[in-house]
This record gives sequence, C-alpha cells and structure tokens, in this order.
Amino acid sequence: MKTWLACCASVIVTAIWFPYSSWALEFTADRVTHTDRGFNRARIFYHDGMWRLEHNERGPVSITIVRLDRNQVWHLLPVTHHYKTVSYDRDYALHLSTTLDHEISRESIGVQILDGHPTVLYEVLTITPGGGRESYYQWIATDINFPLKLAKKNGDWMVEYRHVKFGPISDVFFELPRHYAPMDDDQYTASSPEPVRRMNP
Repeated sequence: MKTWLACCASVIVTAIWFPYSSWALEFTADRVTHTDRGFNRARIFYHDGMWRLEHNERGPVSITIVRLDRNQVWHLLPVTHHYKTVSYDRDYALHLSTTLDHEISRESIGVQILDGHPTVLYEVLTITPGGGRESYYQWIATDINFPLKLAKKNGDWMVEYRHVKFGPISDVFFELPRHYAPMDDDQYTASSPEPVRRMNP
C-alpha cells in the first residue's frame, strides 16, 4: 500500500507551483504523467482551486481530492470506505498557467497539432531554487489558451492533458462521501506516501 500511495503522489505531483487565483477555471481532462516511476493516468475534474483525480491504476487509493480552500488533501480508499486527510503542500500543485515559475526566457520553436488542438511549442529556461538552470518544452493550445503538455528537456519528466473539456463542475465531486470514515494515524503510518523528488520550473 505504501508503494501505491507513493505512485498516487507521483500522479499528482508535478512539483510546479500553481498559485491560487481569483479567476474561475472549470474543466475535465485525462491527465498522463511520466516520471522515473513510469507512466500514470488519471481523470481530473477541476473547479476553481479544487480538483479531483480518479486514478486508473489498481490500488487501495482510487480517488484523491485536493482542496486549496481548506489546505487539505483527501485520499479515498473505497475498499474499506476510509479516507485519510493530509495537509496540502507544493507536492500536490498543478501547473495550469502558460508561464512557469522562475522563468527567465522563452522561445517559440515550432507548431504542432496535439490532441486535435493547434499548439505553439516553446523552449523555456528557468532558474531552480538552488540557482541552477533547467530547460522545459511547453505546448500551449492556441485555440483554448491552455498548456496541454509540459516536459523537461532531458526527458525524465512529463505531464500531458488530453480530451480537455471546459464547463461547470458540480461541487459534489470535491466533497467527502458521507459513508466514509477517517483513517487513524496508526493505520496510515505504514501506508503514507514516500517523498517524491520535486521538479521546479
């Protein structure tokens, strides 16, 4: 179970800061992430600072709900009808902006059709918290002004959004099921997620 929760964290983790914004954004999409742990897929529902990930991989945790308004993350375990609450931090952040944190340069290097959308491909250079430099490729869909794909230039990390659909999302998606009980700390200690390497553009 520890391995599975760490895998779930790798699905969620882009380690890229997405600041809470006053503008409303609502969409659904399929989210594919590639890290050193392999490929992970999830269905994402996003509503103005709240998001729900329905994981496609097998394991005890099938749903993760992130609530920025409460500074909380809920891991749902449907087999036992339990959930675990953990504090929100940057490891759960999404990147939904057309610019990257600590970006110092951006160059358009081509155009491409991605998931049916016309995109502009950029090479982006950023400064890391330690003062180093890292390069990324970012695909921004020009018809919906949405960052469909982001990848490290060295190829060891990637996140992609497919089948993006904008529209109202019910608040029900971001609430705890009434019949779920909290998991106590003793139960969760052995299954808590391992630290995941951060990647900070």
